[in-house]
Amino acid sequence: MAKEYKITSLRLADLEKELNYLKTTREREIAAMIAEARSYGDLSENSEYDAAKNEQAKLYGRIAEIEDVLSHATIIEDENEATGRVGLGCSVVVEDEKGKRTTYRITGSQEANPMEFKLSDDSPFGRAVVGKAAGESFIVNAPAGSFTMKVIEVSREG
Repeated sequence: MAKEYKITSLRLADLEKELNYLKTTREREIAAMIAEARSYGDLSENSEYDAAKNEQAKLYGRIAEIEDVLSHATIIEDENEATGRVGLGCSVVVEDEKGKRTTYRITGSQEANPMEFKLSDDSPFGRAVVGKAAGESFIVNAPAGSFTMKVIEVSREG
């Protein structure tokens, strides 16, 4: 069974735009790089040609990756909105045991970026918080150990 990728419609549009760019503009740029490198002569010792072919391989790898995601994508929007519970696509303000508050956005694995406080529903934190409502406490079983958090607010804004 193929992997299912949970993404928002905004992420879907971004991936489609990137795919279009890679298949048109970027592919032509790399083809021009290869043609120029071929004009230098002997391909066996041509570092420009090797570099261009490596770029082409990376390009085709990225195209295949995006096509895989798009073909197995499930659009998530406003999950659990009526209940006020944490779900994919929502923002949640949580408080740790020391009283520090942090806002996270719960996303699918394709959009997760901890540096931007976007956490996957498949992460230890995501699995623990999904389904909780404001006022509920939950335990996160992380690799570094378990800790308790409390949901302060759940919202739909990005």
